[in-house]
Amino acid sequence: MNKLKIQFLGGAGTVTGSKFYLETDQINILVDCGMFQGLKELRLQNWEPLPIQVANIDVVLLTHGHLDHCGYLPLLVRQGFSGKILGTAPSLEIAKIILEDSAKIHEEEAERANREGYSKHHPALPLYTQYDVDAALNLFENIEEGEAVTLSENCHATFKYNGHIIGSTFIELNLFGKLFVFSGDVGRMQDDLLNPPKQPQWADYLFVESTYGDRLHPKEDVAGILTELIDRSIKERGTLIIPSFAVERLQSLMYQLWKLYSKNLIPNIPIFVDSPMGTNVLEVFEHYPKWHKLSQEEYNNMCNHINLVSSYRETWETIDDPRPKIVIAGSGMVTGGRVLTYIKQLAGKKSTSILLVGYQAEETRGRKLLEGTTELKMFGKYVDINANIMHLESLSAHADQEELLTWMGAIQNVPEKVFLIHGENTAMEIYKSKIQERFGWHCHIPKLNEVIELWL
Repeated sequence: MNKLKIQFLGGAGTVTGSKFYLETDQINILVDCGMFQGLKELRLQNWEPLPIQVANIDVVLLTHGHLDHCGYLPLLVRQGFSGKILGTAPSLEIAKIILEDSAKIHEEEAERANREGYSKHHPALPLYTQYDVDAALNLFENIEEGEAVTLSENCHATFKYNGHIIGSTFIELNLFGKLFVFSGDVGRMQDDLLNPPKQPQWADYLFVESTYGDRLHPKEDVAGILTELIDRSIKERGTLIIPSFAVERLQSLMYQLWKLYSKNLIPNIPIFVDSPMGTNVLEVFEHYPKWHKLSQEEYNNMCNHINLVSSYRETWETIDDPRPKIVIAGSGMVTGGRVLTYIKQLAGKKSTSILLVGYQAEETRGRKLLEGTTELKMFGKYVDINANIMHLESLSAHADQEELLTWMGAIQNVPEKVFLIHGENTAMEIYKSKIQERFGWHCHIPKLNEVIELWL
């Protein structure tokens, strides 16, 4: 018998900070290494060392490159990790883009806080720097989707396409003859850009995300809502601001808007994409055509229709542009990035619309906008919000409750235990009931830093 300790270092009771540590006498594995976002009490944990012997971790397995799954890697390396960081080639490219952008934001925010004196820390320090990111990038190693990778004598990992963002996978970890399946973030069964997720056929222990475990995505008329908001912006000579995640969501929005224009459903309104990170992600789509549905012709036509903003000077030129326009800018939860500058300058105008197009975690500015706030704190000051706020949920890159149940429904055995992760508590409780009702499987909702011991 072999003893296994599983510690839930993140993604437990929350949708953020995914980190799952598996410790055995033979090998120690960290599945995902995400940064906490949202609630201040969670964000503060990014500054604390992990409650494990980081130097003892042999390998990190990345399901995909989103910040809440890879953003803690520079800190992990700073704390002594020196093993391999494995992921698919597009995932590691996405992670590189996101980590470099994150370091830049942390450095710029610390510099601004010191210059303007609004931090209680003297001096304000970045969470990590480009130097820390470079140290993590040196440990990256590509693996092929669908091929088993030997990690030790009794441990093999297989990364399988799951359609959440380009490069994303779920991970099947064969450990001492038992199959541990980590869902990562499961994508949609029908998506404009990505193929449907592959499905696990067997799982002794299943770790499944629960972001939308309590609901179905509404059947929204995306084209109609976008057309209506664009018509409003044109009539009121205003700006439609769309805060967007730079990976997949931004490209999906570009595709939606290009389709509307190519079908003559909207006029040739200027569309600005102000996300250096999002622009870099476009290149990943070009490099890895087998990972998405777009033809080269569609990709070229879509990119040619959009104005890509590169410099901060161009950001201000876009703000000052008096024409009705659409601006897509990061970040998707309005937690940082260039969208803050647009909201700070334009959200006080009633002619401005803000369209939120994805999940908004607790305590993020995006969630506060959804909840009807009349002011937002940015850069140490409060900004009035008079803009029209709208929300599109159907563009989410996360599977909803029924899609998650369908995804796991291909499993042919009865798992010994299902762990519900990456969800808020209400969503997980409802999802737990649904799983037990449909499959009769035993589910557990782990708490943050909880340790589970198994004998294999």
